Amino acid sequence: MKIIISNASNDPIYIQIMNQIRQSILSNEIRAGELLPSIRQLAKDLQVSVITTKRVYEELEKEKLIDSVVGKGCFVSGANKDFIREQRMKLLEEKMIEIIRESKELNMSQQDLINHFTLFFEEEQTP
Repeated sequence: MKIIISNASNDPIYIQIMNQIRQSILSNEIRAGELLPSIRQLAKDLQVSVITTKRVYEELEKEKLIDSVVGKGCFVSGANKDFIREQRMKLLEEKMIEIIRESKELNMSQQDLINHFTLFFEEEQTP
């Protein structure tokens, strides 16, 4: 798991870290049951406050993406597949909205956007 903190980002550091860990979980880069770095180790690796990494893990636990086991650490949750799928769909929808907004700034029609999606979708299907 690689986390990059950008000083140019408008997002607070904990949000940047949380979003990247969330994305790694939802994309299956890190899998259910996998041990995450300790709060202290993650803080050391990223050169941020322990309070920052503690907040990240607390937020991810609220989202049911990770589980904290006293004395053992934090693990990627074994949340049910429907929940994980719903979370991934939410991320996909956010990306789609971003694409729609960008296409409007380029004065693309809805049909132009659909044609572009169709082209790229078909290209991804070919081996």
